[in-house]
Amino acid sequence: MSDEQNRQFFFDRPVEQLVVVAKPVKARKPLSARGGILIGALVGSLLGGSIGVGGYYLGTSPTPVIVNNTDQVNWVSAASLTALPSVVTINVESTASGGSGSGVFLSADGYILTNAHVVTLDGKAGEPTVEVQTFDKRTYSAKIVGRDPLNDLAVIKIDAPISFTPMKFADSDAINVGDPVVAIGAPLGLSASVTAGVVSALNRTIRVANSSVPDENGSGLQLWNGSGTAPVSLRVIQTDAAINPGNSGGALVNSKGELIGINVAIASTGSSGSGQSGNIGVGFSIPSNVAHRVADEIIKTGKASHALLGAMVSDQPFNAKSSSSFSIGALIREVTAGGPAEKAGLKAGDLVTKFNGQAILDAGELTSAVRWEPAEATATIEFVRDGKTQTMTLTLGTLK
Repeated sequence: MSDEQNRQFFFDRPVEQLVVVAKPVKARKPLSARGGILIGALVGSLLGGSIGVGGYYLGTSPTPVIVNNTDQVNWVSAASLTALPSVVTINVESTASGGSGSGVFLSADGYILTNAHVVTLDGKAGEPTVEVQTFDKRTYSAKIVGRDPLNDLAVIKIDAPISFTPMKFADSDAINVGDPVVAIGAPLGLSASVTAGVVSALNRTIRVANSSVPDENGSGLQLWNGSGTAPVSLRVIQTDAAINPGNSGGALVNSKGELIGINVAIASTGSSGSGQSGNIGVGFSIPSNVAHRVADEIIKTGKASHALLGAMVSDQPFNAKSSSSFSIGALIREVTAGGPAEKAGLKAGDLVTKFNGQAILDAGELTSAVRWEPAEATATIEFVRDGKTQTMTLTLGTLK
């Protein structure tokens, strides 16, 4: 939008959503966080509680969008004003630990989308106490509707005598590298915070800790460090908008304030211990199209479905003699008898290079691409066999 359109956008808003002040607000002293490797952006300690009456607490201090200079209103201010009422801060507590993250309203009657690792405290809590604070400082108790650890998504629900502002979803398949974006959430517990940047990469595959809750004889799942419990592969949007612990489950929006992703993880330079470090300009978000499909299934059935290829795959290095060589596809090592891959005619030794038109460079990319799809989905696979490229369409199975 032009500067004039941005200014008009503001002045068309209800007065309670806009505060114009004559003096800038003093900056708070920055908070610190410990370092980590590839992590979910979850704040690992509760920053305070609220007392509810009848399940909710009505606050008296709305969070405004503050404008000091109306001549300098820009697209970030406009997008933030649109999306902020749909973003919440989430506090989670179990008998052993607590943490906080973010979420977005899916509906006016209180369904909220967030990360599975937020509501399970990184896989440590099966039935935690969950509280939600909206942008205008109202606080509510919430219940967990369902979780999808394989896509690191969850839906929670609050009940209240008012209507909420649901987030408007954009088509994540239509975004481009370089598109301007705003990340909104509660980094380090600082609710209603916005940061701006661009989409810096698409179809990036990352590995994160599995947020499944272990059985009673198990132990809490930790952030994956290259060994131990197998991680989950996610295909994500990469952004340089600052994402920090506490942004998990929050919104990545476009210049119109429409959701294109659910913030899920950050990359860090690494440090000792199991803590979390802050932003270094590399953050990741689950695409809105995937998030919408999973959320819809959880609301309807309590869980999400996942597709199954029915094949064991591994990376295929460009140089088989080098352990550090680039991978050039997902090599099928074995097909499951009677599974979708075998029924379609795939064989051990086939090298998968594309899935539904998107390049596949390693086993993790193929795994995450398949799990994007709902059970029994139809998919197109491009593969190399005996030096020749072939394409086939097959019906995927159901992961159980």
